[in-house]
Parts: sequence; C-alpha cells; structure tokens
Amino acid sequence: MKYIGRVVDDELNELLPELSAISLEGPRGVGKTATAERRCKTARYLDQPSQRVIAEADPAAVLAGDPPILIDEWQRVPEVWDAVRRSVDHGAGAGSYILTGSSAPGRAPTHTGAGRIVPLRLRPMTLAERGVETPAVSLSSLLDGTASSPAGSTTVALTDYAAEIARSGFPGIRTLSGRAHRMQLDGYLQRIIDTDFPEQGHPSRRPEILRRWLAAYAAATATTASYETIRDAATAGDGNKPAKTTTQPYRDVLERLWILDPVPAWIPSRNYLNRLSRSPKHHLTDPALAARAMGLEAGALLGAEGIIFGNLFESLVTLSIRVFAQKAEASVGHLRLHGGRHEVDLIVERQDKRILAIEVKLSSTVRDGDVENLKWLREKIGSDMIDAVVINTGPEAYRRKDGVAVIPAALLGP
Repeated sequence: MKYIGRVVDDELNELLPELSAISLEGPRGVGKTATAERRCKTARYLDQPSQRVIAEADPAAVLAGDPPILIDEWQRVPEVWDAVRRSVDHGAGAGSYILTGSSAPGRAPTHTGAGRIVPLRLRPMTLAERGVETPAVSLSSLLDGTASSPAGSTTVALTDYAAEIARSGFPGIRTLSGRAHRMQLDGYLQRIIDTDFPEQGHPSRRPEILRRWLAAYAAATATTASYETIRDAATAGDGNKPAKTTTQPYRDVLERLWILDPVPAWIPSRNYLNRLSRSPKHHLTDPALAARAMGLEAGALLGAEGIIFGNLFESLVTLSIRVFAQKAEASVGHLRLHGGRHEVDLIVERQDKRILAIEVKLSSTVRDGDVENLKWLREKIGSDMIDAVVINTGPEAYRRKDGVAVIPAALLGP
C-alpha cells in the first residue's frame, strides 16, 4: 500500500536530527511501523518470535546495526526500553532509535526514560491527511493570530462527513469497502476483547459486558457522562450489574491500548472562571470505531438521531485538531461549567497559556446562538483568547462581524 504522508512526518523531520530516541505511540494499525520504516536503516520486530527470543536473552543485542534503528512492538520485551535509555545515557547520537508500540507495557520499565526517550503520539488520519480537500486555513495561523481573514471554499458536504466518520482514519481500513470494511472494523473491536485484554493481563470473563461497555462508551462520545452512567447504559435490563471494580479495568486497559482518547477538562492558569467541571470528554481514538460499536454506517448516520451524528462529527474534528495542535506544541482541552451553563467544545492552549476557543457544529450555517459561549468566554478572559472559531459543515470559510471565524472542517489543516 502506498505510503500517505502524515503530519507527524514533519515532527519527526524536526526532532530526529536533535533527539537520540523517540517513542512513536498509538493504537494498533494507525501506521506507526510504516512511518518509522521509511526512516530506519535497521529494523527489529519484537512481535516476531525469533527476534523476541533474542531480545529476551540480551536486550542490548537489538541495538546493534546502522542507525536509525526501529524497535517495533518494544513493549513485548520491556527491558529493551531500559537498554535504549542506557545507550542514550552513554552518548548515542541523534536519530539513533525509533521505538513503536501499540500499548503501554504491562510491566512498567525500570526507568521512565524521561529526558532520554521522547514520546510522540500518532493518531488516525485527519481529514487533511485523507485528502478529502485541500486545506485553506491552518491551525497554526489561528494560534499565532495571523488568520485575520480566513477564506476558502469546499464542496465537501454532510454526506461526505458521514462517509469519513464511518470510513475510518486507520490507513489499512479506510481503503476497504462494503463487507470487507465492516468485517475489518468488527475484527478490530473483537481483537481488543479476545487478544489485547488478555495480553494486558485482564482476560474478560464476561466478554459480552465489555462489548456492551464499548458500545455505551461510544454512545457517550463528545459528552462528559460519568463512568457510572456508561456502566448503567451497558448493563441496562441486567439485574446483576457488574461492580465498579469489574468495569474500572475496561477504562484502564483501553487507555493503555490508546483506544480511549478522552479530552481533558481545560483548567485556566488564571483564576477568572469559577465552578469549572473537571470531567473529561469521551472519545474513542477513531470515530469509525465508535460508529461501528453502535452499529452505524454512513447511511445510518444521516438518518440517525441528530445528537449522535453531531457528536461523532465533533469527534472527527477533535481528532484533526489534536493532531494539528501537537505539531504546534499546543494542548487540547474542553471547557464546561458545573451544570453545563456554559461550555466550549475545544480549547487549544499555547505554551504561553493563551488560547484558541473552538465550537463544533454539524450545521452548514452559523447563527448567533451558536457563538454565544465563545463570546461569553472572550468577555471573561479578554486578550488571553487569541481567536474564536466555529468549525462546521458549510461551503465557505469567513469571519463574522462579531469577530468569530467560521471554517468548514474540510478546509482546516495544520
């Protein structure tokens, strides 16, 4: 399969000439190995028994060869992490190692690697990486305040966004169609239950409950529903509800596998907001997994209850925003006051703590009511807000008279 360039390639281009070791992290099938292979002269694949046996016998042996050296699925032999760390401590040159892993290790390494091995997240493909449209407005320009007059047009419409939600951002899945596509998504979800959970030391004694919990979590996409609410939804009609100690590992293991990708609550550095909620917004790593867990394909999304389509669209936009923000060295959170009186879907925060506030709307037009929370936040924090944006499904990028930028999701790039 032809390699499709990723935003993280630009980050690697910047970091590898300076850093000795990078850990490329993300869920299985997201493209970590393919991205790393293009840059490496030596490759070690620890999911292959013959190479894993060598690593288990002598972790330092996998470090032999011409750099950059790829160590794929390193978490299968956690001692390799320590061997890389020691090599960096002893003067390994820039661009020596790229480690890739589809989960955090079941046993923590003896040293975190902080300052030696730098983690870099790879998420599923953004709309820009998928080639849906040529981006016209960059997140970096919004963050540095230079996008005073956003412009551009697109023919990408609601049906296209529904298709992209269902199609997936996993490179090996999105190219499939029909039954093969459905089976691949089903197989991905089933592997989590049958293989990944046992490998993490948590075999599921009631796999049907885990499957229903995943579906309930998917239904809570882009909300701050409590985990008790998700558990209750997963076991509706079941008089013998599992205890919290039974469902807590679901969350822990799925986060370790990078399947759950919640957006944390934004906590401002200055004390100008009260009654902030600290609950995360729920997202699966790919909205296609959420749609499939709920049994929804593109056509069904269009006919589904509006809130479900809207929440999955927000998840698709959130995926892109997080990838672009990482490249810009910014963090992503969300804002919600207790009781939901005011909330802003996404807060992108620069290192100097100034922010970009983003609302996500499924509609093709933006009305005054859609920007009320953005204007409220601007009044509260003043110049600490760089810009206010609505991401929607419309045909044009423009700036409203009240100063809020309107940008179709397909036109947003890094």
